[in-house]
Amino acid sequence: MPTFEDLVTLEQAAVAAHAAIATADDPATARTAAVEASAAFQAAVTAYAAAEKESRVGVEMDVKKAVRHAEAG
Repeated sequence: MPTFEDLVTLEQAAVAAHAAIATADDPATARTAAVEASAAFQAAVTAYAAAEKESRVGVEMDVKKAVRHAEAG
């Protein structure tokens, strides 16, 4: 089962992958990487929420808040 820190790392990777699309030499490949990174994050959130018996949406919101707070700080 992923930890909360794992979820933060996966979301950071997804955010970076999406941002990389704008400057990619091959936007199609970059989009594919972004979609795959987002899918990995979503799957991990689902697994974590089920294991912890928490709301999936609540877990996702908490992770996104943690990532945004880290980026702003």
